Amino acid sequence: MTTEHQTGSLRLGSHELRSRLIVGTGKYSTFELMRECLTISGSDVITVAVRRERLVDAAGRSILDFIDLKRYTILPNTAGCFTADDAVRTARLGREILLGLENPGASWVKLEVLGDKKTLLPDPVATLEATRQLVADGFEVLCYTSDDPISARRLKDAGATSVMPAGSPIGSGQGVLNPNNIRICLEYLKDGDPTYPVIVDAGVGTASDVAFAMELGCDGVLLNTAIASAEDPRQMAEAMRLACRAGYLAARSGRIPKKLYATASSPEAGLISPRS
Repeated sequence: MTTEHQTGSLRLGSHELRSRLIVGTGKYSTFELMRECLTISGSDVITVAVRRERLVDAAGRSILDFIDLKRYTILPNTAGCFTADDAVRTARLGREILLGLENPGASWVKLEVLGDKKTLLPDPVATLEATRQLVADGFEVLCYTSDDPISARRLKDAGATSVMPAGSPIGSGQGVLNPNNIRICLEYLKDGDPTYPVIVDAGVGTASDVAFAMELGCDGVLLNTAIASAEDPRQMAEAMRLACRAGYLAARSGRIPKKLYATASSPEAGLISPRS
């Protein structure tokens, strides 16, 4: 019988993840709901936006009071940054916060440098510049980027621990719009380095999107809005957990080839002849 641990852990630099699903902490209606969904998702790494996160609610409660820092590794992200300098400063701030909390997430950052507020697409030049600066500063950089294979390869060459191409625009729920580009990203990034981690980040809308990304050969999926903004976030968190596992197993099971015509599933040899 297949058990949960047989999906295999995921190595990201100095971090080893039991779950290949990484989830965010934003957009939940309450901190209590967020905490429940984090647990249900099975994730052991969660993202927190250092600049933009609602760290304190209307009642004066801190989001950190609802996150078990012994259980979860925090992945600070630079969401809301539009310049390389701003992203670098935000990453350093996140590191200082997590060092003070003695959380192992202090060693890494999810880098986002956005091009504009309407599309939230990455700025490829500023992203590459920030990656170089943060790598030089000792960070393990998990880099949000477009699905352009050339940009992805340049980020890896700059020292990114993981390249994270978007399936579609942030929060759009459109899923993986260009699977061929994701396939080429995987080919370019894993050429000569098959264990290099590639994670789809952004655009997931439902469980089938997660399964599809994993079936393409991605090593993990990062999402937030699809759970937090679902009509039933708890149920969606469970669906995402199962989809990530299902897609991982399917990708490594050797699917049958697609054929134009039917193939009988029952053997044709040794059929019982009808009585004459």
